[in-house]
Amino acid sequence: MSEAPAAPPTASADRAPDAGTALLLRPPEPRAGWRLLPARIVAMCAVELQKLRHDRTELYTRAVQPALWLLIFGQTFTRIRAIPTGGIPYIDYLAPGIIAQSAMFIAIFYGIQIIWERDAGILNKLLVTPTPRAALITGKAFASGVKSLIQAVVVIVIAALLGVALTWNPLKLLGVALTVVLASAFFSCLSMTIAGIVLSRDRLMGFGQAITMPLFFGSNALYPVSVMPGWLQAVSKVNPLSYEVDALRGLLLGTPAHLALDFGVLAGAAALGVAAASSLLGRLAR
Repeated sequence: MSEAPAAPPTASADRAPDAGTALLLRPPEPRAGWRLLPARIVAMCAVELQKLRHDRTELYTRAVQPALWLLIFGQTFTRIRAIPTGGIPYIDYLAPGIIAQSAMFIAIFYGIQIIWERDAGILNKLLVTPTPRAALITGKAFASGVKSLIQAVVVIVIAALLGVALTWNPLKLLGVALTVVLASAFFSCLSMTIAGIVLSRDRLMGFGQAITMPLFFGSNALYPVSVMPGWLQAVSKVNPLSYEVDALRGLLLGTPAHLALDFGVLAGAAALGVAAASSLLGRLAR
């Protein structure tokens, strides 16, 4: 007796998923670390800049001091002609220094904000996310740079209204923006490093006020290095603000500058600042 024929395989009512549906059913491949880090940095920077939408008072109030420096100090010393400036009006010589000063004053107290985030419990929540600490610090540092860049634009506009002969070459202005962002990133990381050491807003305010004036007067922002005493010239050579001012003068005024050295020092200082602040971030959160 012959065997009964085998039943044909039952066809599934579900169609095989196409390529588009397969992407919905299968989780995406996790991005590698080198691809994740820039995205986290940009996200942190965007979060920091969102705060400007709610309160722009800081930008307006901080524009007063550089305006007074240019209006009073710059125009007065232009008439006195007591400081050698290489044949350019003193107010022209001063303008890049005031841009650097105003950017530094914004960045040097950035550590107060991270202490406030620690006290509010925000920092601990950020540290338990997969975001690397270096990305947190770098995002905050470059957000500080963007804020300083906005301040620099205000100072440039004021200087232009006062008749300062500035360049409007787009490539040079892009170099100015890069200079301000790198220097501000370093000074904000310096502030966050100090915050990780002193752990208190009051102490940080004291340290910030103690170092801003020496950094400013120990640079070439107000006068050339050649007129400084020997010990102050040595301070100026290790002061990142001097390299920022040198780059800004070369780009905005066309004076002799060492742009490769300036950018190299600022980039190296910013990288060291990120490393130092990242290493102390856990101590600040404890």
